[in-house]
Amino acid sequence: MTTSGYARPDILVESGWLQEHLNDPDVRIIDCDQIDGYRRAHLPGSVGIREHHYIKHPEFPRDSTAYPLVASAEHVSELMGGMGIGDDHTVITYDNAGGLYAARIWWVLNYYGHTNVKVLNGGWPKWLDEGRPVTTDAPQPERAAFIASEAPDVVCTLDYGVSCVGDPDTIFLDVRSTGEFTGENNRGNSRAGHVPGAIHLEWLNFVTADKHRTVKPADEIRAMLEERGVTPDKQVITY
Repeated sequence: MTTSGYARPDILVESGWLQEHLNDPDVRIIDCDQIDGYRRAHLPGSVGIREHHYIKHPEFPRDSTAYPLVASAEHVSELMGGMGIGDDHTVITYDNAGGLYAARIWWVLNYYGHTNVKVLNGGWPKWLDEGRPVTTDAPQPERAAFIASEAPDVVCTLDYGVSCVGDPDTIFLDVRSTGEFTGENNRGNSRAGHVPGAIHLEWLNFVTADKHRTVKPADEIRAMLEERGVTPDKQVITY
């Protein structure tokens, strides 16, 4: 599969390209799975994250009001810099979860102003099945200068979201599981259900059903969204 037809093909990277750039000094690779999985085997040159891929504030969840979305700029700068990731590096993220964790790190980096980041399409399962190189050796990267600068425009605030409920030009796209959408699964929250009028389309619908879970072709995704009324002329808020 190629990345043609997507509005943002730069967000994805294919395994063939990445293998050719494993030794590129301008490229940094992050294994976004739990650290135990990274220690068993990983892509050559990749670094593992020694904390949860959500990158929450160190005091979370004891104090969920402190940086509820992501850890502070200072914490992220320290974390990324310690993994050898600098402001000028192209960052590739991958996981063993259909891109779910890798996309989270993609978002964290974009939230803090580092937009030169891509998700490996198919992640670890596709890389492994293609017989591409793996290793158990962990690199010891030199600390790099990573300056996190908040970019709040990538987030819909609660107040803004509430103001858009009922707006015919705004669509709330609920990509959670069916149980979460219906309220049958509250995941420990005090309230369950969904935003009034939201359209439900679980995130798994956007990737293939095989074990590689590569992103579906652009025309297939576009048709799936248009069928549900999610069109480019609308403001789309995902959650």
